[in-house]
Amino acid sequence: MKVLFLIQGFSVAASRYRVLQYVPYLESKGVEATVRLYPRTFKENIQFFNSLSRYDLLFLQRKRFNQPRLGLLRRRAKKIVYDFDDAVMYRNSKAKESVSPTRRRRFIQMIKNSDFVIAGNEFLKKEVFPFNPNVEVIPTAIDEESYSLKTYLPQQERVILGWIGDHGSIHYLEKMKPIFEKIGKRYPQTILKIVCDTFFDCDHMKVIKKNWNSEEEVADLQEFDIGLMPLVDDPWSWGKCGLKIIQYQGVGVPVVCTPVGVNRDLVEDHVNGLYARTPEEWERTLSLLIESPALREKMGQEGRKRVLKNYTFQSCAPRLYSILAQVAEGGGNQPHAF
Repeated sequence: MKVLFLIQGFSVAASRYRVLQYVPYLESKGVEATVRLYPRTFKENIQFFNSLSRYDLLFLQRKRFNQPRLGLLRRRAKKIVYDFDDAVMYRNSKAKESVSPTRRRRFIQMIKNSDFVIAGNEFLKKEVFPFNPNVEVIPTAIDEESYSLKTYLPQQERVILGWIGDHGSIHYLEKMKPIFEKIGKRYPQTILKIVCDTFFDCDHMKVIKKNWNSEEEVADLQEFDIGLMPLVDDPWSWGKCGLKIIQYQGVGVPVVCTPVGVNRDLVEDHVNGLYARTPEEWERTLSLLIESPALREKMGQEGRKRVLKNYTFQSCAPRLYSILAQVAEGGGNQPHAF
């Protein structure tokens, strides 16, 4: 089975966790995997469309082709699997209006022209189902062999609040600056660590600014004492697949999060983390964890148990291979039930 994977970028989190980490496993199962970035120039597009006949299956990650390129894609590709882990049919949280007729139209066209769709969570699956019943959820997952448990220190001089993510999401964190200022005044030993490529400063809390790199990603996460996942309650946030929380929990870090979307599935309030909706709740929950190393350890270990049960590469890889194999073996270009 020859599969062409089109990804957004080799350092993009979604590409790394939803495609690249699976390639060695798929190759061990006999898949001839080719991974490329989406074509951009006219020449690259010509080469891409001319190459499609060589592959049994085309795997598209997140981006949608518009017409007339979508029609040509459907005619040239033997089979198409579309994978997405964001609410691409809506505008992001910074937009005044979440509904976009253009985005929705392009999304529906892409879904209808796919033989199978892999969604990152149940909300995204529900968005697909009216237009293509051939859809399953594969969550964003981590490799349990790479994500080892952090070391808990009963007595430590500092407590690190941690956030890891893309610059496109840091606005969620930056809105919490007033909360960090209050926490910093009350608990001078508290530090905010941001792993990203965009940063901000606080007046009353020290900020560690760490540029992300793949070699140090897990070590950075293990330095966190409390993982942060603030969101707003809107359709874009409902489509998020919680990679931050999965990463925090993978190394045993307790989480404070806004209880919207998949956050509610990943975090059970007062079991493996805490919910916070208002500034007052954020101050209260962070204070509770800052003051109790034992509670941080207990919640962190509970979170790791949940991730190892449901959100690992080891459990998701066979499911991905099974879907690709069944799609590739199906006849014709029309979707079929699984």
